[in-house]
Amino acid sequence: MPNFGSRIWSTIEKVCHFVPIVVNTVLVFSITAEVSYLVLVEAPREPEQQKSEWSAVWKSVHLFCQYYMLGNITWNASLFLKTSPSIRGVFLGGEGVGQGWRYCYTCETHTPPRCSHCYDCNVCVLRRDHHCVFFGQCVGFRNYRYFLSCLLFMWAGLLYAVVMNAEVFIIILKEGVTLHSVMLLIVPWIMLVSGQVTARAFAFAFIADTCVVGFLLVAGFLFFHIGLMLRGQTTREWYSSRRPYNLGLLDNVRECLGPRWYLCWLSPLIPSPLPGDGIHFRVTGSLEPAGSAVSL
Repeated sequence: MPNFGSRIWSTIEKVCHFVPIVVNTVLVFSITAEVSYLVLVEAPREPEQQKSEWSAVWKSVHLFCQYYMLGNITWNASLFLKTSPSIRGVFLGGEGVGQGWRYCYTCETHTPPRCSHCYDCNVCVLRRDHHCVFFGQCVGFRNYRYFLSCLLFMWAGLLYAVVMNAEVFIIILKEGVTLHSVMLLIVPWIMLVSGQVTARAFAFAFIADTCVVGFLLVAGFLFFHIGLMLRGQTTREWYSSRRPYNLGLLDNVRECLGPRWYLCWLSPLIPSPLPGDGIHFRVTGSLEPAGSAVSL
């Protein structure tokens, strides 16, 4: 009986691991489909403008930008998930054990500086930043570029979607700031279940709300991580006043994105090999707190 229970729990854990990925995928493609509908069907709204040559050019430009951002989001997310940041298959080298190295009792090995154990992934991760619950994987040395690029294009895509959905908010609020319009914007599910709005109105209101909330959330994550990158820190190090890995703005960016940092964000296909190995790092200060040294 205990074995059966553990198997059930293990299955539930595996399913829950993929739930955030599925939800994110559905939301991204739903927003893309809704914005495509707005571009192809709803805009421009004037009949004479819809028949003009400018209308076709306008729509083509919008669709190109939209699917360029979608392609970068999905490709970077795919490479992020495929690129393991863990120590599995990495020769750490016993002779390199020194300042900043620690022993992981779970993995039963010495680990280099900035490496730590993730209990969700059940493995030590090189230059571990944090465990991303939205992707179900750790952000570390080898996949940080794809994580940051995915955030960048999600932010740009959601900003674009918010602007395109501005007219949806205008139409909803056209009747004035009434209880009905406010409830539709804040709790569209309740309005749908109670039969106050049609499924079409609910879909537009829900996706418009998702775009605004998603944009604010992703913007917070993106600018937080850009700040960390420029400071030469990880999420686990940001609260510390010491910055031993701060090499200056440009070198900090190169450490995270590689020598082609100015191009690699355009596409995940642009090669930009990282200068380090995730084990040895250039330092500009002591890796240990000032109070940890024992005076003799």
